[in-house]
Amino acid sequence: MHIPDGYLSPQTDAILGLTSAIAAAGAAYKTAHTLRAKYIPMLSIGAAFSFTIMMFNVPIPDGTTAHAVGGSLLAVLLGPWAAMISVSIALIIQALFFGDGGILALGANIMNMAVVLPFVSYGIYRLIAGRSSLGSKRQWIGAALAGYIGLSAAALCAGIEFGLQPILFHAANGTPLYSPYSLNIAVPAMLFAHLTVAGPVEGLVSALVLTYLQRTNPGMLQLKSSPEKSAGGFHYRKLIIGLIILAVLSPLGLLASGTAWGEWGGEELQDKVGFIPGGLQKFGDFWRHTLLKDYGVSGYDHTFWQQALGYLLSAFFGLLVIGLITLIIQRLLRRSQERIS
Repeated sequence: MHIPDGYLSPQTDAILGLTSAIAAAGAAYKTAHTLRAKYIPMLSIGAAFSFTIMMFNVPIPDGTTAHAVGGSLLAVLLGPWAAMISVSIALIIQALFFGDGGILALGANIMNMAVVLPFVSYGIYRLIAGRSSLGSKRQWIGAALAGYIGLSAAALCAGIEFGLQPILFHAANGTPLYSPYSLNIAVPAMLFAHLTVAGPVEGLVSALVLTYLQRTNPGMLQLKSSPEKSAGGFHYRKLIIGLIILAVLSPLGLLASGTAWGEWGGEELQDKVGFIPGGLQKFGDFWRHTLLKDYGVSGYDHTFWQQALGYLLSAFFGLLVIGLITLIIQRLLRRSQERIS
């Protein structure tokens, strides 16, 4: 679901980028007024979870791949505004350092995965879970359906964005300038991958983690609604160990062969449709400063084990960057709250 540069027009990128920026400002305001500085590490853990879970590609029957995002679970645990910040941090790091998703298309990817996904998921979860007790089955059932529906809604948005391009932006002879796939192709393709595989994975991850927290770490489930009651109820050490385990297991994502739908490079797209859209030729290589492109080391990716090493390096590098960003945000927020008090 990471839209690369060149698939969307500059106009589309600008509109979605501005909308995402406004949403991000709202998220920052809401979070700054509801989340104390000492709980900022939870945003970091959320971003790290989203970053690593997106490295686990799963195969789709049509030969492509997809992945969960983790935004549904974060919305359930932290609320949709905080979840938006966490997923946005993960997406920004993926685009900047790994070339996963475009820089120009960053606003579109944030809109789909960091805005639509958490807010739709949170609405579904609240509708099902209601005011049930912490150990209620309604909570994990709500989390499962929230993950499934939320990710599918995000995929639908991406499909619409792809499908509108050839209608709105094309050459005089009708040749698409950006995404070459119309709505009747893009929307079904995106929904197929996420309704059949990626959505169930998102729902399953959300339900399993929530069930685990119900039994072992119920304080986490109170962080959003009553942070003062949950202060001693969760343990960062266990969460960090869990993230490390996910990072170590991240090379399993390499077992799913193929490229995610709509993320093909120019040559791959030419093989599929017979031409490279002009916008993709112009903007496809807009960002050339990735350190570990495609989560690997350039020139050291000929065997599976070399690729696995690159995945491990990328996973831990991403976690390190997220940790540094969190320290900066925490210090700034702490100083701001000290001035206010």
